Amino acid sequence: MAIADVKEYAHLTEADVEALGRELDAIRRDIEESRGERDARYVRNTIRLQRGLEIGGRAVLFASKRRPAWLAGTALLSLSKIIENMELGHNVMHGQWDWMNDPEIHSTSWEWDVTGPSAHWKQTHNYIHHKYTNVLGMDDDVGYGLLRVTRDQRWKPFNTGNLLYNTLLALFFEYGIAAQHLELGKVAKGRVPSEETQRKLREVGEKIGKQILKDYVIHPAVTGPAWKSTLTANIAANMIRNVWTNAIIFCGHFPDGAEKFTKADIDNETQPEWYLRQMLGSANIDGGRLMDFMSGNLSYQIEHHLFPDLPSNRYAEIAVRVRELCEKYDLPYTSGPFLVQYAKSWRTIAKLSLPNKYLKATTDDAPETASERKFGGNTTATIDPVTGRRQGLSSAIKRTRKRRGLRALLSR
Repeated sequence: MAIADVKEYAHLTEADVEALGRELDAIRRDIEESRGERDARYVRNTIRLQRGLEIGGRAVLFASKRRPAWLAGTALLSLSKIIENMELGHNVMHGQWDWMNDPEIHSTSWEWDVTGPSAHWKQTHNYIHHKYTNVLGMDDDVGYGLLRVTRDQRWKPFNTGNLLYNTLLALFFEYGIAAQHLELGKVAKGRVPSEETQRKLREVGEKIGKQILKDYVIHPAVTGPAWKSTLTANIAANMIRNVWTNAIIFCGHFPDGAEKFTKADIDNETQPEWYLRQMLGSANIDGGRLMDFMSGNLSYQIEHHLFPDLPSNRYAEIAVRVRELCEKYDLPYTSGPFLVQYAKSWRTIAKLSLPNKYLKATTDDAPETASERKFGGNTTATIDPVTGRRQGLSSAIKRTRKRRGLRALLSR
């Protein structure tokens, strides 16, 4: 079972959750009050870099019939598209730079370089995903209606294709995002008015048409004799961007420790409880400044889910304070190297292509899902008599892992 009582699972009292919420509110105030020129300079420099890479890549592709030029042009164009999607489009449309009152860098005016209309994405992502993060039956990002990513999702024969589906989703991720807002499952069941569906289809069709015209007709045609090699370079750049975006998002939501929740858990949810759910449902990527930048600072997925509308360049400093709060309240801070987090996501997808009866751990204590029942009712924080430190969820998880490891050792 997924988590049905976030306070109980977190080993926190109602007063603890309220206190945690106040401390997170204080972090938000501090960042909002200190936003200024250095943040504005950061985003403007990022825009200049992204546009420079795109212009450079498209210029090099005039010589794309030569393999070195094809490789260089594709690399530059891929970097440009990744930065535009991750550090610019995603974050601008979250309203992270609206405080600048610059119409060019505003959530209401930015249209990004993918096939999904920005207005659609802001509804499915900014509102639904961030409000109902990892809530089963509410957040469509839990498997994107295609993948089985938790044992709480009933197994169907269709799920045997999990690995194939995710491979295709990664390669064509922008089209998956474009289709998400169409809610095709609900359409098939007659739960969406036909007029609404037709409007959405028209908007998606227009955006896909513009993207195809730009990347696969106009830009290749401009390079004249090199049009075929330029076309393949554009296809490759889009796929590289798609795979990278898919990987970063999956590292933030599907590795071990990124928990799932039931609808019951969000009944009458307060802002502090929402904060807590974001902390338990997200995972970070350990990496340096380059990883932070190329992931759109979603290497700080926990901080992004806590404060999706604060400038992404401030997440590193926010993370220091969030880690301190996790230590104070003995909460887990899920983070790991990129390849480890991504491998865990793929392992989960592979395992859950099988029915539960072929899997070892229980639905309350599996690596990819958990519930408050995994602790057998012991969900009250205690004080270590030796150190005087609080012992709550993080300590309980460590004890559970030790017991599991000991049992595995004794069974050999």
